[in-house]
Amino acid sequence: MQTTALSPMQRQKSIDALKDRTLDVLVIGGGVTGAGAALDAVTRGLDVGLIEARDWASGTSSRSSKLIHGGLRYLQMLDFKLVREALTERGRLLTTIAPYLVEALPFIYPLTHKVWERAYVGAGLMLYDALSFAPGIKRGVPLHRHLSARGVKRLFPDLADSAAVGGIRYYDARVDDARLVATLVRTAVGHGALAASRTQAIGYLSEHGTVVGVRARDLESGAEFDIRARHVIGATGVWTDETESLDGLPSHADAAAATSPSGRGLKVRASKGMHIVVPGDRITGTAGIISQTEKSVLFIIPWDGYWVIGTTDTDWTQSKAHPVANATDVDYLLEHANSVLATTLTTADVMGTYAGLRPLLQPVADEAKSTAKVSREHTAATPAPGLTVIAGGKFTTYRVMAEDVVDQALGSQARANPSITAGLPLAGTEGFAVRRRQRAALARRYGWRLEQVDHLLGRYGSLIDEVLELIDADPSLGEPLPGADRYLKAEIVYAAANEGALHLEDVLTRRTRMSYDQRERGIAVAPAVADLMAPILGWDAAAKAAEVQSYRDRTEAELAAQLEPDDAHAAAIRESASEIRPTAAGAVR
Repeated sequence: MQTTALSPMQRQKSIDALKDRTLDVLVIGGGVTGAGAALDAVTRGLDVGLIEARDWASGTSSRSSKLIHGGLRYLQMLDFKLVREALTERGRLLTTIAPYLVEALPFIYPLTHKVWERAYVGAGLMLYDALSFAPGIKRGVPLHRHLSARGVKRLFPDLADSAAVGGIRYYDARVDDARLVATLVRTAVGHGALAASRTQAIGYLSEHGTVVGVRARDLESGAEFDIRARHVIGATGVWTDETESLDGLPSHADAAAATSPSGRGLKVRASKGMHIVVPGDRITGTAGIISQTEKSVLFIIPWDGYWVIGTTDTDWTQSKAHPVANATDVDYLLEHANSVLATTLTTADVMGTYAGLRPLLQPVADEAKSTAKVSREHTAATPAPGLTVIAGGKFTTYRVMAEDVVDQALGSQARANPSITAGLPLAGTEGFAVRRRQRAALARRYGWRLEQVDHLLGRYGSLIDEVLELIDADPSLGEPLPGADRYLKAEIVYAAANEGALHLEDVLTRRTRMSYDQRERGIAVAPAVADLMAPILGWDAAAKAAEVQSYRDRTEAELAAQLEPDDAHAAAIRESASEIRPTAAGAVR
């Protein structure tokens, strides 16, 4: 494997190379599916490029419920194929692909009826466990177990007495979604892929009715250039419509693309899922909680020192670039969380919010159906020769989606050159088990608590060695970041030098979670973070000030939007904040 560093130099080298060669596969979209597709294609021995208009995982893929799961509600919908597929992928991620980024997590399903509900839910969870068994795949989690009311209280003391007469404990897994995406990109680059973020597809190149590449714009420099490829894959999620509407699409495909995103009677529908974040000391428990609401599923998830509570499932018809929470969303989640908690949470406890858009595939005939009832299945389609798109699906099944879309793009060539990603560890996995056993020695060497070492191992795996090299070269980088002592200064430098962060918001919202795990959403620490990034990215004083002001404007707009009663008003406020590198109008965002 070559270096996996996503450095500014790597990005420029990738752009230079993208201009000069004809690729086998070009992937548009740097979310989890696009990054997975780039990794799938490059590990088949293909010459691969990957471009993303904003930061890696800046859309849906950094705004999930942070879960790798089969989906109990899909089981309730009798979608056994999807559940089995997702549970198989859960096992692979936990045990082979990314065991440091994906961690088993116990959940309690509270029971409010002693007999019939225990039998009904117990049978469902027995099936859930059964579907997770697959030949050659380790499950990575224990089987479910029935609990008495007292057993529930031992695991989750802050569950209200009225919320459960007993419960069932089962396991799924949690994930740092944005870091998983960045690691997929890094792994693909390590195997030879060319990857460039802040690089936007603005039109197609076509010859004789076939797509042969894209016209792209480097949003950092403003330069435009052509990228030629034998196959173009669009993995842009809720932007699938825009992907198929770019200028230059062969004319015979226009009618199909105008009718539906895939040209097969399907269209992508955006569903907003919103989450709130509350401090870890506001809820006492060692497991997550799952229960059903009238509109969605309620998750209360312990996550890295705080709790994530979600989610909503509502149509989103505003700008797709910046989905935000509104006051109605926050009140909805607080009301349903308080219905099961002994502790009463208020808006004063909400230290952060985030919202993402699920790309749901929906037949045109089912437009009136609630988004909560729309299938999470995915579809790959070819709206024009040379162009393959994929939409739908869920985060957990990204690898299957990536395999399917590359298979479809390659057509008859795929059988002779199949995917190998099912057993391929991501960067940071090899050596992780050894570093985990050395955690006590690392703590002594650097004067850290074991919890600090665990934090680093959970973010970097065996790539912790690269972070430690920075600290060995400059011991001051081993100090906590002032105002956000959960993070080390070295992590900020590493994000800019090795993880592809080009702007302040990339670090504060995706490489770290300071945008919602800090009370002031990271505004207070932004200048110190900009100071650490500046030498890597060549920022002068004016550039640093612009980055800090842009982040402040964005954050203040999101806070103001959170007070609005509906999506239209909230979105208008968020859209008023300027972007440090705006994308081109009418192109894939």
